[in-house]
Amino acid sequence: MNFKNTSDIVVVKVGTSTLTYDGGGINIRRVEKLVKVLSDIKNSGKKVILVSSGAIGIGMGKLGIAKRPECTRDKQALAAIGQCELMNYYSRLFGEYNHNVAQILLTKDVVRDPVRNENAVATFEKLLSLGIVPIVNENDTISTEQIEFGDNDTLSATVATLAKADLLVILSDIDGLYDSDPRENENAKLIPVVEKIDDSIIALAGGAGTTRGTGGMITKLHAAQECHMAGIDMIIANGSDPDILYDIFEGKTVGTLFKH
Repeated sequence: MNFKNTSDIVVVKVGTSTLTYDGGGINIRRVEKLVKVLSDIKNSGKKVILVSSGAIGIGMGKLGIAKRPECTRDKQALAAIGQCELMNYYSRLFGEYNHNVAQILLTKDVVRDPVRNENAVATFEKLLSLGIVPIVNENDTISTEQIEFGDNDTLSATVATLAKADLLVILSDIDGLYDSDPRENENAKLIPVVEKIDDSIIALAGGAGTTRGTGGMITKLHAAQECHMAGIDMIIANGSDPDILYDIFEGKTVGTLFKH
């Protein structure tokens, strides 16, 4: 993969489809394993930031709603319901491994404003210096079209930039970037390394994600572009088994590496 385990600050983004079942309920086994692996990686000396989707999906599950709503007010309400449970779950699980967590909810206007941007940078620096695991999500409860990131792939790249991270890992429900859509072409081949994101790479992106999430490959490619400009490596990998993070840090060929 041509990736060396020299990263000090690591951002890991996990999507709704990885965290929850189709009905919106938390995939307990997977989330527990994710927290265990992240705690172990932190124990190895790395500073870990988790960008976690799932608030709206979990809210949907609690209220028995099968399809992600279109109405902004409905999504805001579901986010408020789900975010509480999500953070409570993370706090308890990380606590079992003697790690403390902090919640950070962002909107795009924070990044745009120089003073608030500087405050966000300082917050990440302080939390990491204290050994805290920041858990970041978009502030969906108050987000509107004017200030929302729209997807947590883009958010994760912004967080990696704010935190001056060395690596962003996006855990998804797909193995990485393919040379054609693997859902339609069984002979599609995984692209292990992308040196440059040009029009030919962008053309490989398919449609949106699941009924519970908002992302797709195109949002991940946009995140890779932002990371490239900030000098940050990014990897897309399948999050169905969080042990894949061990493979990444052992330098194994996993997913798709976007080199800065």
